[in-house]
Order: sequence, then structure tokens, then C-alpha cells
Amino acid sequence: MSVSPSPRRLARQDSKPLQKGQQTKAAIVDAALGLATQIGLEGLSIGALAEVMQMSKSGVFAHFGSREELQISVVREYHTRFEEEVFYPAMSFPRGLPRLRALFDNWMKRTSVEIDSGCIYISGAVEFDDRPGPVRDALAGSVNTWLSAMHRAIDIAVEEGHLRPDTDAAQMGFEIHALILALHYEARFLRSPQSLKRAVVAFDGIVSRYSPPSQADHPSVRRRSSKTA
Repeated sequence: MSVSPSPRRLARQDSKPLQKGQQTKAAIVDAALGLATQIGLEGLSIGALAEVMQMSKSGVFAHFGSREELQISVVREYHTRFEEEVFYPAMSFPRGLPRLRALFDNWMKRTSVEIDSGCIYISGAVEFDDRPGPVRDALAGSVNTWLSAMHRAIDIAVEEGHLRPDTDAAQMGFEIHALILALHYEARFLRSPQSLKRAVVAFDGIVSRYSPPSQADHPSVRRRSSKTA
């Protein structure tokens, strides 16, 4: 199924061409993001990035001023791409459960791509969980923004009657988030070949538990389970 470009992507396409300095900075951030997915945010250094970009250290430093600002720029770029690939495409789906499913599907697709690289949100949480500061704040802020969007999608599904009125969006969101974390662990670390199928079945189980009795056995709730059985 084709999906229209996200509003953020369209805005980028319609905007005026970047100035040379902006283009250089964007290229540096892109290269830094590629490195960070492989070696983590802590592995980033001005020197390593200068080597990749074939620039002087002072040239790279001039665009950021500090290693910390470089790391924060990488977090912001990762979040932008996450929104473009996961959040915005899902907004074209009908309100309620179809949109919530689309959010999960997109999230899972991105997770499957990151099996061979890595997720900045997950690796960053390991690196900065006990290290307060601007980088940790940027990471936590990005993750909380995404989780808030997920909670809102759950609330809308309740409003549409697709989920029970007593559904706790924070609890259901926690379970979906935990499922994605388990998928990363199973797929990336344990290399389980069945991890993606198990994630789909687990998501259907979560939805079924929060669905009204009249919809719990509806074919749309069980459609993926039957396909992956």
C-alpha cells in the first residue's frame, strides 16, 4: 500500500534550498546518525566524524561547538525520521483502532530495519539512563513525545468505541512499548527468526484484551493471528 509523503517531508521538499553551510551541517548530522546507530551516541567524536566527512576537526566543530551539541542534533534528526516513517503515515488511516494498528505496524517495520543497525532510543537509554544532562533530556523528551502520541491514539480508539471505555491508555501503551523492546531483544540479540510473527500475535492479544466484548471476537481483531498461525 502506497502512503503519501508526510507533512514534514513535504515541507522539506517545498522549502528553499539550504545554504551551503546548512547543507554541510545536514550532511554531518546524517553521517553522525549513521555512526551512532552502529557505535552509540557515546561513540561519536568530532575526530571520527571529521575523518568520515574528510573534513578538519575544526571544520566539524564550527557547526556544533561541542560534542554534546552534536549528540543532541543526532537525537533530533533520529526523532524527525522516526516521525516521518512511523507517525505521519499512520495519520492517513481512519481514527481509532485502524490508526493504532498502523502506528504499531510502522513501528514494527522500522524495528525490523534496525535489527542490523540499532535504535538510538534503546541504545541511548542504556548509555544515558544514569547520566543526567542535555543529551539524556533530549532522548527522554523524544521518547515521551512518541509515547504521548501513542497514548492519544489509544484514547481516540476508546472514543470511537473500538476499545473498552475503562481502557487505561498509559497501561496499554506500556504493554505495546514493552512488546517493541522485547522484539528488539529477540530479533537483534537472540536472532530469533520468529520474533516478528510473535510480535504481531502479541499485539493482537493486547488489542483483544482491551476490546469491548462485542468486538473481541470480530474478524478484524483476529485477522493477523489467523494469517500468522
